[in-house]
Amino acid sequence: MTTRRPLVAGNWKMNGLKRSAAELEKIVAAAPALPQVELMVCPPATLIAQFAQIARGSAVAIGGQDCHAQPAGAFTGDISAEMLEDAGATAVIVGHSERRQYHGETDAAVRAKAEAAARAGLLAIVCVGETRAEREAGRALAVVGAQLDGSVPDHGNIVIAYEPVWAIGTGLTPTPGDVAEVHGHIRARLSARFGAAGQGVRILYGGSVKPANAKELLTIADVGGALVGGASLVAEEFLAIAGVYG
Repeated sequence: MTTRRPLVAGNWKMNGLKRSAAELEKIVAAAPALPQVELMVCPPATLIAQFAQIARGSAVAIGGQDCHAQPAGAFTGDISAEMLEDAGATAVIVGHSERRQYHGETDAAVRAKAEAAARAGLLAIVCVGETRAEREAGRALAVVGAQLDGSVPDHGNIVIAYEPVWAIGTGLTPTPGDVAEVHGHIRARLSARFGAAGQGVRILYGGSVKPANAKELLTIADVGGALVGGASLVAEEFLAIAGVYG
């Protein structure tokens, strides 16, 4: 049986100033009490170096929220995976639905970014998920499967994050049965493509994860952790979610 250490990662999105380091400090202080789970915080790019310094030597990893596919060049405003690694990040989120929706990122673009993460030695957290219209049309599994095929590279250190688009920041969550169905489908696709290695890939659930629903969501088969949005901005809430594995 494959043993997968759970990962609870916080996606701070476009939130956080230098003073927000106080929340990270609380997470770092509490991490030793949660050895069963890997903790990660993904702040905005402006805070990565500061946060990496605070977390240095601790059990808390720091990740980026996006990267460019190229290592360097004339791409004003973009950040390469190599720059994230240089700043102290060990991971990067790619293909979040907000990037797909607001920046028009295709599966091919997401795959290129995941490959860039591998090139820089970063863990790539590859996000997939269907919209409300796609779920209501009965296409959730087909959409997620197509995103996996197009967005996941053939090699590299990866985690998959299933985030139903309609559940992100809305307070809505799918039923445990829905989550189990999609995570089982993702596991089957990964195993068919990568064999035994596909069994070792962690599949996170994301989308309005809160302390109140964390236990129900994170104990579902093939759910290997959480990608937490708003609740990760408050150390106590983030730690309460991770505490499901304590």
